[in-house]
Amino acid sequence: MKKQYWIFMLGLILLLAACGTNQEEEETNENETDTSEETSSLYDQIMEEGVISVGTEGTYAPFTFHNEEDELTGYDVEVMREVANRIGIEVDFQETQWDSMFAGLNSERFDVIANQVGINEDRLENYDFSIPYTVSGAVVVVPEDNEDITSFDDLEGKESAQSLTSNFGAIAEEHGAELIGVEGLAQSIELIKQGRVDVTVNDRLAVLDFIQQQPDSGIKIAAQQDEVSETAFAFRKGNEELVEAFNEQLEAMKEDGTLAEISEKWFGENVSE
Repeated sequence: MKKQYWIFMLGLILLLAACGTNQEEEETNENETDTSEETSSLYDQIMEEGVISVGTEGTYAPFTFHNEEDELTGYDVEVMREVANRIGIEVDFQETQWDSMFAGLNSERFDVIANQVGINEDRLENYDFSIPYTVSGAVVVVPEDNEDITSFDDLEGKESAQSLTSNFGAIAEEHGAELIGVEGLAQSIELIKQGRVDVTVNDRLAVLDFIQQQPDSGIKIAAQQDEVSETAFAFRKGNEELVEAFNEQLEAMKEDGTLAEISEKWFGENVSE
């Protein structure tokens, strides 16, 4: 009887030890999985899924807008699609207003912004950028019959329609203008035509395209800034591998003439350098 009892107890001990070992192995495997997920970079996730999520306005011609067939197109859209195609991934465009663009990037609603994002010191503190794919400059836009505003210095005390978080809004404010918030260039020009604001400061290429598309728009360029601005794709900090992948393809597109070809299609000249 005692012998049977001790055999039973020994079996029970061995069974409990085996259960403990299995539990420890499961916990170890779970910990290894968690560590692997934590160290997986955004680049790795994008390559695994085969899709990159891209924030853009969709209302900023000729850079990002909808054509007559309601298809998203434009210079920035085409450059982004070419880069993604060369990397070997698809593009999922997420359209949002400019003033919500960086909030969307910060909240990981999308992985990168393709929307003529100007490179400046403030943004460099919080975001990483690709190499520039557009070089342009700021211009002052006024009613075509306005003769009083001929330089940026003349913005002092004037009301300027601007996207409040854009580089161009900052330029207008630096020259003494009072900013009136709008969602984009089209609304800025509409306010000028209605006489509700005096001016707007915006990108030369965007304004030239607007005038070309609407020659009876009733506006003109009154002044142009000597300094050029560079625009690039914007990323959250800490995604160096993804930024490097973009830079590699942009460099290749410059070397083989693809970027110049896309530029000339939209602007009639190479705006990438």
